[in-house]
Amino acid sequence: MISAKDIAFVDKALKREFKAHSAPIIELIEAQTHDPFCVLVGTILSARTKDACTAGAVRRLFATAKSGVFRPDDLERLSQEEIEKLIYPVGFFRDKAKHLKALPTVLRERFGNVLPHTVEELCELPGVGRKTANLTVAVGFGLPAICVDVHVHRICNWLGIVDTKKPVETEMELRRTLPVRYWKTWNSHFVSFGQTRCDPVRPKCAGCPISRLCASPKKRA
Repeated sequence: MISAKDIAFVDKALKREFKAHSAPIIELIEAQTHDPFCVLVGTILSARTKDACTAGAVRRLFATAKSGVFRPDDLERLSQEEIEKLIYPVGFFRDKAKHLKALPTVLRERFGNVLPHTVEELCELPGVGRKTANLTVAVGFGLPAICVDVHVHRICNWLGIVDTKKPVETEMELRRTLPVRYWKTWNSHFVSFGQTRCDPVRPKCAGCPISRLCASPKKRA
């Protein structure tokens, strides 16, 4: 395991890298809407989908809003088939359309139309797993949460921050060992880094700011 000093070093280095590139789509949604519900919907759409594709789907879906910000009522007015057409070609668009269509009803019946702000409660909503819930808490509500996707899981293991086999194990280990002050931005920084430099197959290791800590089997001199 790397030291607390090394973790601070990694956080600072990846923060610089993050600022040098376009923010991941979910951060852009938050910056544009400042609305947790929009972040939740965008995160559901983003699963297993490239940011450019997600951005198009989000733009088309949110354009149906009757007011300035996309609300559960806007989803309720749309049929499942209409949602499918709006969000295509995101990955698993039919499943996502089904979950989004059911979302307003579940939100009303279980939570009185108030979007919950805990990971456990958000996971009760259709189409919401721990990754989506954590990202909604962190980005949408600005509360401490650790979202672990494939980038976070892979790079944290390569750096020796964790020694885990599955993303959920990585989340639990980071919850146990990572100082809370890093939680909210950890996913954003690692996702951006994974998308722009630390590719799982062909990482751009030359000039990597955290190369000295990396033990990746793909590491290039």
